[in-house]
Amino acid sequence: MSKSPGERARDRSSFLWWPRRRSALLDAGLAALAALECAGSSVAYIGSRVHLGMTAEIVVGMFAALAGATLVVRRRWPVVPVVVALLVMPAVPSMVLLLVALYTLAETWEWPSRRRRVVALSALAYGETAGVILMSMLNPGEPAAEQPPFWGQVVLSLLVAAGATAVPVVTGLYVGARRRLIESLKDRAHGLETELDLLAEQARERARRARLEERTRIAREMHDVVAHRVSLMVVHAGALERIVAKDPEKAAQSAKLMGEVGRQALNELREILGVLRMSEENAPEPDSLTGLPRLVDQSRAAGMAVTLTVSGSRQEFTGEAEQTAYRVVQEGLTNAHKHAGGAQVSVLLAYAPNGVRVSVVNACPGGERAAAALPSGGNGLVGMRERVVALGGTFSAGPERDGGFRVEAVLPSRLAVRQDRLA
Repeated sequence: MSKSPGERARDRSSFLWWPRRRSALLDAGLAALAALECAGSSVAYIGSRVHLGMTAEIVVGMFAALAGATLVVRRRWPVVPVVVALLVMPAVPSMVLLLVALYTLAETWEWPSRRRRVVALSALAYGETAGVILMSMLNPGEPAAEQPPFWGQVVLSLLVAAGATAVPVVTGLYVGARRRLIESLKDRAHGLETELDLLAEQARERARRARLEERTRIAREMHDVVAHRVSLMVVHAGALERIVAKDPEKAAQSAKLMGEVGRQALNELREILGVLRMSEENAPEPDSLTGLPRLVDQSRAAGMAVTLTVSGSRQEFTGEAEQTAYRVVQEGLTNAHKHAGGAQVSVLLAYAPNGVRVSVVNACPGGERAAAALPSGGNGLVGMRERVVALGGTFSAGPERDGGFRVEAVLPSRLAVRQDRLA
């Protein structure tokens, strides 16, 4: 996995266990300061009690400086400077080493998981500091009358020890908690940014699919509505061409029907194109099963021998279900105009407890009247199947044994509108 520019920049600025080079310089400076303090205080403290030679002072100073230099590893092993400070405190009193070590311990260690260790080391440092301070205040060589009361020395040592241990621990806990809070907020912000990017990508994908589905729906509507009207116009035009010289009156009637069908096609085309600019309240009512008689009459007027049979008690279905059933019948009649000219066509609308069934069956083509020479894209039946299946129904289309063709769809009863809602 490739690293981000910020991570690469941090890698370039890091050094050993320090996140940045300036952190290494800071720790080196603190270690040098603590080493100097430890060396000076140890020589002075031990020299005031025991006479040391030059060699002994050098050895003690080097040992004390080494103890103070442990601050250089405070970020990598924060417990090491604390333990060293506690071990050498009786002989090497160093406030820099103690303060920085306790602060680092409290700031870098996770408080919930290691609070016992932090509390134990802090309490030990407090007790040892108070004891060292109290011992340094006691001077057996002075008369008891000139010395302050013992309880006063105890209270003073406890207060000084509290300032030397509690303050760096509390400060370290606060700084560490604040740092971890900021890191968690950054991680959360990064996670939210990633989640927003994912949601935006999903929204774009949903919008793309919605546009594709809308284009498919409009294409289906234009095929279902316009293709049927145009098919009727072509049928009338063919009939008009054959009878114009033999029967002018009937030719005029066919021309009139062509005009009516053409105007209906234009009106329906305007509705399809205009619905994109309409709200749901202003959208035109969809075609329903109540319009099947008019649809059959239009095909009968075009010269098709078609009958309509309705069985069962009338039920109200959802608008989409009614329109889908209407379109199935419309597509079946259009196919009959295209491929079964002169054949007997039967349209069935059957209401049943389990739903509604519509079918268009044409007999084997024959007779004097041939099928109209209409182009076919092969998408009508595919679109009908998609519509019916999307509503949970079943669709079938195929040849009959006698050479005819059947188009049938069954929509489930769950799409019916309850009567109590109609009341």
